[in-house]
Amino acid sequence: MQLKPPSSDEHSHKFYPGLAYYLLDSMGEVSETLPDMGLFSTDPLTAKLKESFGFSKFRPLQREIIEETLAGRDALAILPTGGGKSLCYQLPALMRQGLTLVVSPLIALMKDQVDGLLENGIKAAYLNSSLDEGESKETWRQLYRGDIRILYLSPERLMVEGMFDTLASLNLEFVAVDEAHCVSSWGHDFRPEYRSLKALRERFPNVPVLALTASATERVRVDIRQMLGMDDAKTFIASFNRPSLSYRIIPRLSPMKQVFEVLADHKDESGIIYCLSRAKTEAVADDLLKKGVKAAAYHAGLPAAQRDKRQEQFVQDEIQVMVATIAFGMGVDKPDVRFVIHHDLPKNIESYYQETGRAGRDGLPSECVLLYSSGDAAKLRQFIDQASDQTEREVAGRQLTQLLQFAEGSECRRVSLLRYFGEEYKDDRGKPILSCGACDNCLTPRDEVDATEIAQKFISCVLRINKHSGFSVGLAHIVDVLTGAQHEKIKRWGHDSLSTYGVGRGRAKSEWLYYGRELISRGLLRTNPERFNVIEVTPEGLQVLKERRSVTLRAPLVTSGLTSDKKNEQKRRLGAIDYDTALFERLRSWRVGVAKKKGVPAYMVFSDATLQAIAASQPSSLGGLEGISGIGEKKLSLYGEALLEVISG
Repeated sequence: MQLKPPSSDEHSHKFYPGLAYYLLDSMGEVSETLPDMGLFSTDPLTAKLKESFGFSKFRPLQREIIEETLAGRDALAILPTGGGKSLCYQLPALMRQGLTLVVSPLIALMKDQVDGLLENGIKAAYLNSSLDEGESKETWRQLYRGDIRILYLSPERLMVEGMFDTLASLNLEFVAVDEAHCVSSWGHDFRPEYRSLKALRERFPNVPVLALTASATERVRVDIRQMLGMDDAKTFIASFNRPSLSYRIIPRLSPMKQVFEVLADHKDESGIIYCLSRAKTEAVADDLLKKGVKAAAYHAGLPAAQRDKRQEQFVQDEIQVMVATIAFGMGVDKPDVRFVIHHDLPKNIESYYQETGRAGRDGLPSECVLLYSSGDAAKLRQFIDQASDQTEREVAGRQLTQLLQFAEGSECRRVSLLRYFGEEYKDDRGKPILSCGACDNCLTPRDEVDATEIAQKFISCVLRINKHSGFSVGLAHIVDVLTGAQHEKIKRWGHDSLSTYGVGRGRAKSEWLYYGRELISRGLLRTNPERFNVIEVTPEGLQVLKERRSVTLRAPLVTSGLTSDKKNEQKRRLGAIDYDTALFERLRSWRVGVAKKKGVPAYMVFSDATLQAIAASQPSSLGGLEGISGIGEKKLSLYGEALLEVISG
């Protein structure tokens, strides 16, 4: 597909050096036609990236995806939350003369995306139920005049009778399907209306389609290609690593005290606290409000209008902390969330990854804290056991076991997370990395303890239960025998008559559960997923018992926080820069004033990352501002002089 400069009148008088380079280079005439006057230091895509969005370089895979679609080919992009999915269709839209259609299921996200594009001087619009009749008519007038470059529609609005004919008359050139996993019944958020999108491909067979999602298994990827009629699409899968995030897991002892300790490190910064129940979100939010923290609860039990209002207040920084169930998150385009706290245990590692991924989307250091409680694990296990479908129970049980092993493990959190998603943590040269240097396990490694007696008691108990009953049992039942529990199953099966019954009363049940999982991770015990995850002794475990070998295991999770030195080391590892904090606060105050006048979130004026870069370099001219990431042509003209005044103090 031929690249063309923007056709709007406001750009018609400008010279596009990057684009000129592309056109001349394609004819082999760069060196012969124009002298090198510094005009050709960037290609057209990078030039447009800087001009429209203020960035001087692409994030991983963005360029490759954009080039694929500009060549007129379909593409499937799997970029984790914060990986820059939106730019992959917004920038190509500016390189075309026709209309780009973005299909999105999220009304709130449509508004945020359009507001951000307009702030960058890019003409975009959406059509959905949030618009009144007058607003809809004005949007249609702009579309027919050719003033709109990017149009956002929901799948339902797209399938309204006559919409395809209208899109054809508007010169549709490119289609982006956001949240593409919604098309698959195997995805985590299946939406039947997405299945109708294949009709769009049938009507516009020559218009390239870009499908985007934050995560998708191989099964979901196959569904996306088939359901959207893009069988030949090239797939791009970015790294699951979120380098700006630190991960910390600590035992939940005094939860509100621990929450306030995290908030103390993030004064006036945005954060999310995830809870398992609606009642817990209300209780935690009330506790925060009593201490003067601007907080609110968010859950599916609230009226839709109230949920929308609170989400808008959070995006606008009127609410500092959102205390929410998993109903909150998808479609919240707020890049400056500085911390995510899991007050309760998430359901599985995928949920944990997605929920922590709400933090640090602007690339600045952000913290993820999980308050771990074995009691939560027991509750989740009960919920799982109550499921009527056996396959569902087995899958959920396996996912919970994986989550507990991750939470209690002493390996680098980043290494563990990436391995779960099939990725190895590597440096720029492809060499494996064993430590991120920024998570709790890397900053405060746990000691090894002599667990020989623990291992002998545990392994003996597993063997004696199997010998007595002729079958194996799960981890929780073994611990109940060790701690001398008296529930019905133990009595019915005669396990209270075993010699190992009650031999572990000196330790808490949670401690025995932890050491049981440690013995599994060390290979002395194993779970059998084909037999309801019962516990079995491995050959190595038998040798430990028979030969009375000594066993060392990792100590349980540490309860202490990080020292100031460790916190500084953590931030340095996560890419923090040195900047004038007083100037940064002045810039933030100025930004708040501008955002209120314009009625947009503060981050849409400038991101924290851009303000920190300004506070670090303290430029004294418009030229100095122009080189800072996040300051494009439009924003330089709008805010350049005002920024220089703030800098000069």
